[in-house]
Amino acid sequence: MLPYLLRRVAIALPTLAIISVIIFAIIALAPGDPFTSGADNGRIPPEVFVKLRRDLGLDEPVHIQYLKWMSSVLRGQFGYSFSGGVEVGRLISERLPTTLFIMGAAYVLGLLLAMIIGIASAVRQNSTIDNLASAFAYVGFSLPPFFTALLLIVIFTANLRILPMSYVTTVPGEGMEWVWGNLKQAVMPIAVIGLYEGAVLTRYVRASMIDVLTCDFVRTARSKGLDEVRVVTRHALRNALIPIVTIAAIQAPGLFTGSIVVEQIFTIPGIGTLLLRSYESKDVPVMMAILSIYSVLVVGFNLVADVLYHALDPRIRHA
Repeated sequence: MLPYLLRRVAIALPTLAIISVIIFAIIALAPGDPFTSGADNGRIPPEVFVKLRRDLGLDEPVHIQYLKWMSSVLRGQFGYSFSGGVEVGRLISERLPTTLFIMGAAYVLGLLLAMIIGIASAVRQNSTIDNLASAFAYVGFSLPPFFTALLLIVIFTANLRILPMSYVTTVPGEGMEWVWGNLKQAVMPIAVIGLYEGAVLTRYVRASMIDVLTCDFVRTARSKGLDEVRVVTRHALRNALIPIVTIAAIQAPGLFTGSIVVEQIFTIPGIGTLLLRSYESKDVPVMMAILSIYSVLVVGFNLVADVLYHALDPRIRHA
């Protein structure tokens, strides 16, 4: 197992380097820069505009800009924000805990819903439970998160007035009052993303479980007199998890930047909102830092998926 992991890491490093080159080139070659709008509107004198671009290295060739950026990253620094003059690492560290809390809790909720509903649907195929599970999956997948978010706001904020609409970083109070305040403002964002992810994964869990439940080894386990719970949990589920792990590993990094709409609706000060604002202001260091972290997550989760394959099915041998 260790040699395989070392080979995968050796492949991942140049992969990340190539991804960073492509992302940097696309961003750098896009028209405009942080000072274009100000220069066009006459708010910045031309000579000041030229000096600012020279000080930030925006007048240098793209490959020189990339080498300087990569050199800074290798030293553990992402540079400074063009628009705010603040260290990019500080900006991310201020918003990352909020994103990890909201998206992590939502993804765990989605996985739990998918596993429970998907397994029950597969075991009771073509029953009322199966029909209700299919309805949940289709409706949840069809409704976009922004619609679900607005619907929850209308119900729980406008009508019932029990949950806050906006997310704030400084919750008043101490102890349990502070904990309860944070939970109340996080309930709706977590529910919106968790229900959507759960609906998407439910269909995969159901399909995978149905395929495994018809296999010979499951019928053999039943013929030996094993109870249904043991057959499903110890024999069928372990083999059904292999394709589910693939889908879960692919979708997990997408929550990191794919929650921009939900963060905008609930005014969550997270990474998605920071990425959107940096794009609007053409803040290259911030965009590169966030997209680089996203790339690391994609490669990392795929590596985790490969490790889980081996843990779930020892028959799998990696070349």
